[in-house]
Amino acid sequence: MFDVDVVVVGAGLAGLSAARKLVAAGKTAVVLEARDRVAGRNMGGFLSNGVPVEMGGQWVGPTQDVVLGLIKELELETFPSFDEGEALTVFDGNVVRYADNAFGLPPESALEVGRLWDELEALATTVDLEEPWETADAQDLDRQTLESWLVANTEDSLARRFFRILVPALFSAESPELSLLHFLFYVKSGTSLDSLMNTTGGAQETRVVGGTHQISERMSAALGDSVRLNSVVRTIRQDGTGVVVEYEGGSITAEHVIVAVPQTLAGRLRYVPPLPPLRDALTQQMPAGAVIKVQVGYDTPFWREDGLNGSVLSFDDAFNVVLDNSPKDASCGVLVGFLEGSHARTASLMSTEERRGLVIEALVKYFGPKAAEPFDIVEQDWTAEEFTRGCYGGRLGAGAWTQYGKALAAPVGRIHWAGAETSPIWNGYMDGAIRSGRRASDEILHDGF
Repeated sequence: MFDVDVVVVGAGLAGLSAARKLVAAGKTAVVLEARDRVAGRNMGGFLSNGVPVEMGGQWVGPTQDVVLGLIKELELETFPSFDEGEALTVFDGNVVRYADNAFGLPPESALEVGRLWDELEALATTVDLEEPWETADAQDLDRQTLESWLVANTEDSLARRFFRILVPALFSAESPELSLLHFLFYVKSGTSLDSLMNTTGGAQETRVVGGTHQISERMSAALGDSVRLNSVVRTIRQDGTGVVVEYEGGSITAEHVIVAVPQTLAGRLRYVPPLPPLRDALTQQMPAGAVIKVQVGYDTPFWREDGLNGSVLSFDDAFNVVLDNSPKDASCGVLVGFLEGSHARTASLMSTEERRGLVIEALVKYFGPKAAEPFDIVEQDWTAEEFTRGCYGGRLGAGAWTQYGKALAAPVGRIHWAGAETSPIWNGYMDGAIRSGRRASDEILHDGF
């Protein structure tokens, strides 16, 4: 006899969604979570005035039907992200206001960005989401990095720099660090570049009152004692009859196990017998991005009075992506921004005071002297998190999709894989994480018992 039907490793959105579906189908499940909290890459925090801020993933938007449906089911409240007024683009010392799709760039560079944007969108439509390695011209698309494609397709330096900022904004990695095929897959997975980048009508359209970590917390509460915190899994053993999951403090037997952690962490577990070479190599090919998320609190959202929506894209600065993140009632002003990719790696070596100085200097440049006087700054370095080791998600470099991609979500005996990186729809997002957990549970329910 087994202790439970299924063990789930990881109490983020993927793992909890899997356990929830299994329990609803009448199966028993235990969720083992290494941290002292649930929610994984969602994480709640507070400013010194008590206003909640999200230190991890926070936005949801159109076509993310699964996460939006779950939010409604769990009776959480949402509200629209602030998006009224002009945005700012900063390049070569210029701070340019704009309210159109030209991103404040000079006309010739704006046209070139539009041309490249359309070409990438067109290429993305050709990708096979279920089996990207089977995409027409997959080998050619995969052997290029996005950087090499940019260099080959435009001589406009501002257009190149624009996409070199866009990539870290999406992946927390640099344009030479991911294959063109991976970029195109991600675009199609998230509907379109417009969808990925936009606030209104896009992936940043909506926020959850109090924070998205509550999605996991409410699922966990319903599962009760089946969710075990501070349970660091070390070894997964399997044979023809079942699995034994060994963690710090004990072990559990089950018929199946779902590993619902980022690939870079899945590769650090010990498997007996060892994973097939292709699956093991995949985990070595899918590093996480580097990002430090910073929330800056002000007495009021003063930029709104100046006709700005708080959005910034800077070609010149390390703290180069900023948005308005004020609470629904605008009881104070909050700007959220990111140090991503190479900038995050550099900033992680700085002291807290040095990073804050860098952030404030950039915000004063963007919004004027009022930005010099925040009442609080809170930050989260996701590369330093032991049980995350980076955000926003994993990525595949040149050649990896066509060589290793087929192992990404394929079960290995009684071991099943979940996590946002394994979803063909909204890959890397909360919606994709939930979909992946439900898919992994379906594999077990349909074929495993």
